[in-house]
Amino acid sequence: MGSKGKSDLSIPLTDLEDYGSRLRSIKNRMNRTKKTFESYKDDIGDGGVYDSLEDFESNWEDGREDIGQQLDQLADLSDAVVREFKKLDDDLAKEVNDAVKAGKGEGGKGGKGDGKGKGDGK
Repeated sequence: MGSKGKSDLSIPLTDLEDYGSRLRSIKNRMNRTKKTFESYKDDIGDGGVYDSLEDFESNWEDGREDIGQQLDQLADLSDAVVREFKKLDDDLAKEVNDAVKAGKGEGGKGGKGDGKGKGDGK
């Protein structure tokens, strides 16, 4: 335990729970660049600009696939970390509860003697 009763290990599970879905959202938006460019085609005006955007998008395709795979892996790892820490937390809570129940079943005062203090011969 750290100072003031705080745990030495602290993981922001609420942030991590959303992390995987945010990474997947980034991947989806990244994969829609062509549709995004197409949606602005008429607004751009100059055909040369749109042609440059198309060139960028086609050159970006290979790199985008690699990045997409890495985003998927990070999202899966994030989900696994959350899942495993929740499982660990549940397991530890069960162990503590079981230990407390077992301690109460043994008299609650160390588990030995009758609690009347007659063991010293006086």
